[in-house]
Amino acid sequence: MSSNFYCDGVDKAPQRSLLNALGMTKEEMQRPLVGIVSSYNEIVPGHMNIDKIVDAVKLGVAMAGGTPVVFPAIAVCDGIAMGHKGMKYSLVTRDLIADSTECMALAHHFDALVMIPNCDKNVPGLLMAAARVNVPTIFVSGGPMLAGHVKGKKTSLSSMFEAVGSYSAGKFTLEDVEEFENKACPTCGSCSGMYTANSMNCLTEVLGMGLRGNGTIPAVYSERIKLAKHAGMAVMELYRKNIRPRDIMTEKAFENALTADMALGCSTNSMLHIPAIANECGIKINLDMANEISARTPNLCHLAPAGHAYMEDLNEAGGVYAVLNELTKKNLIHTDVMTCTGQTLGENISGVINKNHDIIRPIENPYSQTGGIAVLRGNLAEDGCVVKRSAVAAEMMQHKGPAKVFNSEEDAIAVIRSGGIQAGDIVVIRYEGPAGGPGMREMLSPTSAIAGMGLDKEVALITDGRFSGATRGAAIGHVSPEAVSGGTIAYVKDGDIISIDIPNHSITLEVSDEELAERKKTMPIQEKTDLTGYLKRYSRMVSSADKGAIINY
Repeated sequence: MSSNFYCDGVDKAPQRSLLNALGMTKEEMQRPLVGIVSSYNEIVPGHMNIDKIVDAVKLGVAMAGGTPVVFPAIAVCDGIAMGHKGMKYSLVTRDLIADSTECMALAHHFDALVMIPNCDKNVPGLLMAAARVNVPTIFVSGGPMLAGHVKGKKTSLSSMFEAVGSYSAGKFTLEDVEEFENKACPTCGSCSGMYTANSMNCLTEVLGMGLRGNGTIPAVYSERIKLAKHAGMAVMELYRKNIRPRDIMTEKAFENALTADMALGCSTNSMLHIPAIANECGIKINLDMANEISARTPNLCHLAPAGHAYMEDLNEAGGVYAVLNELTKKNLIHTDVMTCTGQTLGENISGVINKNHDIIRPIENPYSQTGGIAVLRGNLAEDGCVVKRSAVAAEMMQHKGPAKVFNSEEDAIAVIRSGGIQAGDIVVIRYEGPAGGPGMREMLSPTSAIAGMGLDKEVALITDGRFSGATRGAAIGHVSPEAVSGGTIAYVKDGDIISIDIPNHSITLEVSDEELAERKKTMPIQEKTDLTGYLKRYSRMVSSADKGAIINY
């Protein structure tokens, strides 16, 4: 594929006439045509600065001899969409973004691409598109938000959601909530903790698709503009050397991503996105790999919500490369993989120093000897479920309690906020999976309400939906098979005892096989019959969470 297809020859004069209509000069037509995929919009705080990133990338591309051409990608703000029907439209955009970018890139024969995402679903969506299109491609994100400051402490969006729970519990006044509201999110950028957006932007560095600092340089730093210019120049080198995404995103690169995920304590959503991106590269990743890699990978970082450090702190400590360098001390990283710099990962990280051992623990002194994410299995989740164990209190690593069952997020929130959940309970929210939701909504509102009430060390939450990276506590998601597919979670009743054992990767509904068989005869599956539009199509085509919620075409 090349833009020369319509830039040379008399028979392509009609195409050139349309390029002339754009004001494109003959000289520009004769240079490599570089598509700049911009997710700029004015509703997502993580994207409001991307216009400046785009301008910098265009300058870098032009400086290095290319012709930059901008086209858009959509993005949903998970925080704004949280807790209502809007969240059904979050995960589903990942595939819309991949599909629409593929269409634009292949229809117009771009020679190379620069992807400019930032928030939760458009990072993996654009990585999926990069693998499909497979022309020289580089990523540069909009960058993370700075932490807020409330009552002398750094804070973030997760603190904001928990403040609402504290208000419901009578621990905060309305004035306290308003102070958080005005100070928790002080700048543009992806929300300031190790949530899904920042997890995926960091893992883009690890995969080799973004330059150093892609995941950690704050959005408001001038260094972010310099990074964008360098990305524009770097893509031209990738073009000249014909280094393509599938040359970079290899099986070894995905193993590196899973390893770094465990060390960084990334969002559980990475367990949806990494398999989906790998699938586009023709590589299969299953959930069992997560436990295998976690077993040998120490957890080195406790960024919010697991701790009190933020992305700006990780950046100052040396960033993702410093974490990777720690991991090489135990030969946990494949250093021979190619990256978007044109050099190997080992060459990129050579000499990078861990500047703050409080933010990035030395590998000899980790937070734990095992990684930040665990996959559990048992009769309640035969195909697996996922928990961010680095954000789980020690008291909840093993827990047994009675189920409080809800068929929607809204029903659960209402009971939680009214004080209907007691210490020791296990909240079960079902019919929120990829097909059953549809859209696999994030459960930040109920988990934040539980945490805000001070119950995060006493109450667990289990769902076939998913969680924001901002969630902390014993929050177990991605239960597969999901309820609408006849998974065991569809047959849990109030009062059933559930046993959770995170260290031993097990989750058990303590109900006999005979009783479950009887329930399957008498408890009908609750399918949604009022779906319309894209959600109706999505629910029919999406796979289960354990397979990455990919679309089955």
